Amino acid sequence: MILYSFRRCPWAMRARLALRYAGCEVEIREVAMKNKPAELLALSPKGTVPVLDTGDQVLEESLHIMHWALAQHDPQDWRLQADPAAAQHAEALIARNDSTFKAQVNLYKYAERYPQHPRAHYRQQAERWLAELEGLLAGRPYLLAAHPSLADAALLPLMRQFAGVEPQWFAEAAYPRVRSWLEGWLASELFRSVMAK
Repeated sequence: MILYSFRRCPWAMRARLALRYAGCEVEIREVAMKNKPAELLALSPKGTVPVLDTGDQVLEESLHIMHWALAQHDPQDWRLQADPAAAQHAEALIARNDSTFKAQVNLYKYAERYPQHPRAHYRQQAERWLAELEGLLAGRPYLLAAHPSLADAALLPLMRQFAGVEPQWFAEAAYPRVRSWLEGWLASELFRSVMAK
């Protein structure tokens, strides 16, 4: 199996996390986004990463790749099959992360391109999301269970990106549980293995 990836892309990051967690044997091909290989474009004309060629099918969306990987092997129940209500909650969180929070992170990260407001304004827009996640982490180490889930792995890369915009602000912000959750993931062997060059 071949995964076309870009190391720092949050969508590729979460696909690699799920594939590594599930123990899928995958050859990772790092793509230079300014010089996309012909074989990637032949598989997926839109030319974005990640793209997984399983040999039987081509998966072009990170979430589809994550679901596919977990269907192969899910030793810690990332799919939350033991709690269907939590599994539904996970899908709703991921949908908002991938739409609303993604747009907010883009405005915040590239605030100089959007001079209608200062960077702090865009950060404040995103803080409602941080506050919600802070509440979910009350009394447990992960968002929806006592163990990691699909939601944790899917939300992690964008939160990492958000935290990196103003690291000093994030280090002092009133979201200690979100910070601890993020730091735990970033220090994990799983995350470090998928970020190795």
